[in-house]
Amino acid sequence: MLNIFVCEDHAAQRQMIVQTIQNAVMIEELDMQLALDTEDPYVLLEKVKTSENTGIYFLDIDLNCDMNGMMLAQQIRLLDPRGFIIFITAHSELSYMTFQYRVEAMDFVLKDNPVEAKVKIKECLLKAIELYHLQTNKAHRVYTVETGGRKISVDYDDILFFETSGHIHKVILHAKKRQIEFSATIKDIASTLSDDFVRCHRSFLINKNNIKEIDNKKRIIYFINGESCLMSTRMMKDL
Repeated sequence: MLNIFVCEDHAAQRQMIVQTIQNAVMIEELDMQLALDTEDPYVLLEKVKTSENTGIYFLDIDLNCDMNGMMLAQQIRLLDPRGFIIFITAHSELSYMTFQYRVEAMDFVLKDNPVEAKVKIKECLLKAIELYHLQTNKAHRVYTVETGGRKISVDYDDILFFETSGHIHKVILHAKKRQIEFSATIKDIASTLSDDFVRCHRSFLINKNNIKEIDNKKRIIYFINGESCLMSTRMMKDL
């Protein structure tokens, strides 16, 4: 999931940006969330320090502060090297400054035309999610599911186990910090994954790297985040 951050000192313009983002995320069913909108670059930096997800940053250049948008982008780059930075400004002539500050901006959105700005913001979100999936697939082994019109990529390392859902032909992916239900079968999933994933029960496919403890008497497997699943007697020996 991508986190979205907005830093704009003009309240009405910030609200327009936020509303445009929220509408696009909802309509396009994007795997991202608005993490923060603020006028204060220092507040944004503190939030980024605790964020565990890659970010999309919509930054005004002139923030009426001792830290402008370019300086803020420099600090963001140190905290989130893979983040996507988009400048929103009324000053197109300032685009050259991105080279001076070496912040590798993904795009510029001009405030002059609000209608065009909204279209551009949506395009930036769609481009960011596309690039994020490309980056993630190259950098990590990931499992990608499709649900509700969205494509969601989850690192192998974050997957605890897959569980047969109570809904027919559905499976629940249990990750360290989220659960995702999607159309599939345990058998089909098992045929596509690495040897790190093993069947421990007809209803469960587990990532053995995220096991914390196995209780052989109760036939329960405990995972590193406190979740657990059942283990069958027949599959206990193989596990």
